Amino acid sequence: MKFIGLLLHNILRNRRRSILTVTSIAVSLFLIATLLTLLTELESPPETPDSALRLITRHKVSLFNSLPVAYRAKIAQVEGVEAVFGSMWFGGVYKDPKNFFMQFAADTDQFFVVNADMVIPEGQRKVYLEDRTGAIVGENLAKRFGWKVGDRITLEGALWDFDAELTVRGIYSGGGDVGSSLFFHWEYFNEALGNPGFTGTFSIRARSAEEIPAIADRVDALFQNSTAPTKTESEKTFVLGFASMMGNVRLLITSIASVVIFTIVLVAANTMAMSIRERTREIGILKALGFRRSQILSLLLGESVFLSLAGALIGSFGARALFSNINMAMVTAGFLPRFYVTPGTLLICGGIGVFVGVIAAGLPAWSAARRPVIAALRQVA
Repeated sequence: MKFIGLLLHNILRNRRRSILTVTSIAVSLFLIATLLTLLTELESPPETPDSALRLITRHKVSLFNSLPVAYRAKIAQVEGVEAVFGSMWFGGVYKDPKNFFMQFAADTDQFFVVNADMVIPEGQRKVYLEDRTGAIVGENLAKRFGWKVGDRITLEGALWDFDAELTVRGIYSGGGDVGSSLFFHWEYFNEALGNPGFTGTFSIRARSAEEIPAIADRVDALFQNSTAPTKTESEKTFVLGFASMMGNVRLLITSIASVVIFTIVLVAANTMAMSIRERTREIGILKALGFRRSQILSLLLGESVFLSLAGALIGSFGARALFSNINMAMVTAGFLPRFYVTPGTLLICGGIGVFVGVIAAGLPAWSAARRPVIAALRQVA
């Protein structure tokens, strides 16, 4: 502790270089914190007590294959099933193809039983259930487009040969999508297509979380020999399936983070090597005054670790502060319901900062500490 003043003096002797070094490390650790948070959110989607009770049944071959709507009655009779409804991805265009958001035609009978974590005023819920062309939208989606209850909106058919003329009858919050989707009546969708009688998926609410594996097996056993076999899984597993469609995201993010770390090690190493080389004579004088090799090494490593750790903390806590004040559900159209930089991510970034500091200054600091006093003084003189 008695050498803190000397340490700070060395750090501040070239303030411009120190500031640039800390800034470059902060930017790099901001990127790493963002990547690690993205990986965390993709691999650990948010889960509520209600979402933990939900299962999704889809076609076994592909999510793009439809299922007969008649399956709903059979699934409802499976032991352990409390409620079930069918839904179909609509994929319409609102004004501009860039205005992408999640939109579904869904059964209304047990919709709010399965989605018990949706919060919507009772009056709006009642009007929506009674209006065949009504729709409910999430609060984040409503903010994004400035929608209010009573607004008329048109979704141009992109996947289906009809345009959905809808009236916003309610705005909900919460739910598995954190208020980022639009739902309208499946009956309206079905009639507009000439009553084909198919749907995309079935959402199931289980009686208890312990029964979920058994319910999945029972539902799939019902249709295993049919022309449209099913695959039933928990809502969390279903959501994680979308991440797997993007390939090996973990490998990609790890590779990018490794390149970033390697780059900041080079930047910090260059800075420390330059700083130590400029102070060769000073180091020799310190050793002549009685400083031991271990003290010299500690001072030089401490300087490097201080700079890199400061940059790491600024970058990672900056990421946390920024993303805590951004509604990511609205920004990403519901793809990322949240984007929370966890304490674990902050700890990893801090560890990277220490690692970079030690590695960057390790070799030049070791060489400087081992250099004889006469050689250090003679080299500069």
